Amino acid sequence: MRVIAGSARRLLLKTPEGMDTRPTTDRIKETLFNMIHQDVIQCRFLDCFSGSGGIGIEALSRGASRAVFIEKSPRAAACIRENLRTTRLEDRARVLNCDVLAGLRRLEGQEAFDIIFMDPPYNCLWERQVLTYLQNSALAGEDTLIIAEASLETDFSYAESIGFSVAREKEYKTNKHVFLHRK
Repeated sequence: MRVIAGSARRLLLKTPEGMDTRPTTDRIKETLFNMIHQDVIQCRFLDCFSGSGGIGIEALSRGASRAVFIEKSPRAAACIRENLRTTRLEDRARVLNCDVLAGLRRLEGQEAFDIIFMDPPYNCLWERQVLTYLQNSALAGEDTLIIAEASLETDFSYAESIGFSVAREKEYKTNKHVFLHRK
């Protein structure tokens, strides 16, 4: 896995050993950032269920002003910190080693993020839990773009009932990105 573009372009990123994380492939990451490249510059980026930190690091490399990573696994959080040192982006990053809902609570009181990305374990309903939390949170403002990476089977039909609209879905062979906004 590598950084695709920006200040850390071509640098290799480490991934945690084992099957606990599922890094986004370079091809899918490149497609995602081609779709959001204009929104990333100078944005505040939140990477939930960060794994190795590849998505948030890509955002920093492409010009995000700040990124916060929330990752429960101590081994994965250590990997994120190492990848941030390797890419020399640690001065614009913060890593929270905790459950995602606890991390969101710890961030309350700060300004809204411009982009919130989540890549939770598939088919565990974490997307709904995070969106339910964000419906009443100042972390997601009217202009915040929320992106969920999910299995193809994941249903987002509930989103409207909790205050979000699905702006777009991009399907790949095995998963999809769902782009949401507050209504």
